[in-house]
Amino acid sequence: MRSLAFTVAFLSALTAEPTFAQDKMTVVLDWFVNPNHGPIIVAQERGYFTDQGLEIEIIAPADASAPPKMVAAGQVDLAVSYQPQLHLQIAEGLPLIRVGTLIASPLNCLLVLQDGPIKAIADLKGRKIGYSVAGVEEALLTSILNAQDIALDDIEMINVNWSLGPSVMSGQVDAVIGAYRNFELNQMEIEGVPGTCFYLEEIGVPTYDELIYVANPETMDAGKISRFLRATAKATQYIVNHPEDSWDIFKSTSTELDDALNARAWTDTIPRFALRPAAVDIARYADFERFLVKAGLLDGTRPVSELAIDPGAEANAVPETQ
Repeated sequence: MRSLAFTVAFLSALTAEPTFAQDKMTVVLDWFVNPNHGPIIVAQERGYFTDQGLEIEIIAPADASAPPKMVAAGQVDLAVSYQPQLHLQIAEGLPLIRVGTLIASPLNCLLVLQDGPIKAIADLKGRKIGYSVAGVEEALLTSILNAQDIALDDIEMINVNWSLGPSVMSGQVDAVIGAYRNFELNQMEIEGVPGTCFYLEEIGVPTYDELIYVANPETMDAGKISRFLRATAKATQYIVNHPEDSWDIFKSTSTELDDALNARAWTDTIPRFALRPAAVDIARYADFERFLVKAGLLDGTRPVSELAIDPGAEANAVPETQ
């Protein structure tokens, strides 16, 4: 009997799932919790982080520009950020690198009134265009306008802060860049003033990852990050397979999330979540780097390996023999 018991115990040990030490990680979002963060919240609520031996602290920043700086300063392990800004921040010397993707396609669009005077990009000449983030959005807009032989001097740019949809609805501006197609379009429709989006990737801007995870390459733990990404990948699969149940889980975390705008945004965002969050599209990052050089925002290109990595490959890399 002792021999049989030992054999059963031995076989059980061989087939058991590997266990991980409970490791703490701090993740700062790009803004307040919203449907764009679905995989993170669902992974937390369904225990997928715990399954990976992780204890995750999720932080919503007071300042949307702060998360990458917090990572660079070693204050947090991961930050949700944006691919276009990453290129510029690395060029400025911030120790950052993309380690995962959350939203795998652009959300940004050029937003106008559906029944307004802007029916084509050429109609923007002499008009007012609102924006919220200087630098990258100016480069995007310049590229879009130049394709129609319109110079940046031919339009008036107005900083509307984060009041993108309202500034179009009120007539303060004729268009805004930086509006999200899964939020502002729904917001305007709900308020009875429908809008229309010109999608950047269809009008001259290289496609890119809208939301990414960034880490400090000098201090990051690639193994922990890989486990984090495995948990969010599992959560994304659950969301895709169970959109209504996952929405119920997401909205239950805060009464502020349970409204018509977030419900619509949830549905519109699901197809844009990265199913393989660790995977790197090398051509995508190289193309956008060249785009920023052409726009005059970068002096030269960098190897993609200095911009984006798959942390799983880093964690499993075989050390070179001496």
